Amino acid sequence: MAGTTPGTPRVLRAMNDRAALELLLAHGSLSRGRIGRLTGLSKPTASQLLARLEAAGLVRARATGAGEGRPGPNARLYSLDPAAAHVAGLDVTATRIRAAVADITGRTVGSFEVPAPGRSAASEPSGAPGRRSAEPVVRQVVAAVDGAAEAAGLARSALHRVVIGTPGAFDPRTGRLRYASHLPGWHSPGLLEELAAALPVPVECDNDVNLAAVAEHRLGAARGHDDFVLLWNEQGLGAALVLGGRLHRGWTGGAGEVGFLPVPGAPLLRRVARANRGGFQELAGARTLLRTARELGIEPPAGRDGEAAAKLLARAVERSGPEAGQDGGGQDGGPYGELLRRAATGLATGLAALVAVLDPELIVLSGGVLAAGGEVLRTLVRQELDELAASRPRLVLGTVTGHPVLSGALESALATTRDEVFDTSR
Repeated sequence: MAGTTPGTPRVLRAMNDRAALELLLAHGSLSRGRIGRLTGLSKPTASQLLARLEAAGLVRARATGAGEGRPGPNARLYSLDPAAAHVAGLDVTATRIRAAVADITGRTVGSFEVPAPGRSAASEPSGAPGRRSAEPVVRQVVAAVDGAAEAAGLARSALHRVVIGTPGAFDPRTGRLRYASHLPGWHSPGLLEELAAALPVPVECDNDVNLAAVAEHRLGAARGHDDFVLLWNEQGLGAALVLGGRLHRGWTGGAGEVGFLPVPGAPLLRRVARANRGGFQELAGARTLLRTARELGIEPPAGRDGEAAAKLLARAVERSGPEAGQDGGGQDGGPYGELLRRAATGLATGLAALVAVLDPELIVLSGGVLAAGGEVLRTLVRQELDELAASRPRLVLGTVTGHPVLSGALESALATTRDEVFDTSR
């Protein structure tokens, strides 16, 4: 609320407006009387507030009939106007770009998916010696955003903000993507500027695992927890660190790149950024899980490492039986039970290092591979972690299912957009 003086009528009105808008966001629809009671405002003041918000296009009203426990026959119910603002979120992998558009209430109203540019397209010359062109990436990002906006019945210009989740992290000092050499086309020095020029709205890029943590913090298993670690396992291993309610990104944006963490039980790898792998990834990543299965005489499913590992763990849970995840379950479950136990030991080894440094209240297991292991794998990891770590944080499965990175991108975009749109002092 820049340019205002605390305590002035304008500021107080804006504070009351924001309180009412947050109540409507939380409750969906409320009567004038209910809003007055929840905010402590008198009926005349609540009426003026709602008329002001309705005129600003932030709130809409509808008449409702009387009924038991309902307002009278002439009463009106107020709710946020979904058309007040729209945002887009994108989830980028090496194979595809998935986009979605949400309205100000958080409801997803459109989605679209395009293939990611291949290495040949991403290597097109930019016209400058020694540089890679960002054009194929920008073209696909714009196509994904336009497709999702069209599915929502909107033009690109109607969006208030776009948040893009990618593997790795953009170094805030240089604006270049680090820790994701497997993502072709995203390492152009001018990529962020070209994206900003192509999309007529504010554009932010964030680490995909960080955005999964945003989703769990606001919608899922980490709600109400301000100190937690989210461990992610799909095509690669990663973590998000939330400390004091805020994401910790680190000096280069690489906090949480735990796949590079040296751990016992794995070879000591050097030049890990160039190799794009490290000790924890080698001990507990998807490719290692597939290799372990073959060592145990299990033929893993076909497909990309992350997808195949998820299918493998789902099969292991089914075939090893529920006793594999019970306390004191011993060595039951045959080769599939052994596979689950080895996976749990590898995951707990890396988590123990994080626990020793961060001492989190909560650890959330997320991503397709860990979700496939479900409660059985979670229990085995907890048993191992209890043996390896001095403190014992709660260990839970993520509850944001479907597309947690995309959900987090939308939530991140919505948080900033609501701060802007709900500020009626501007």
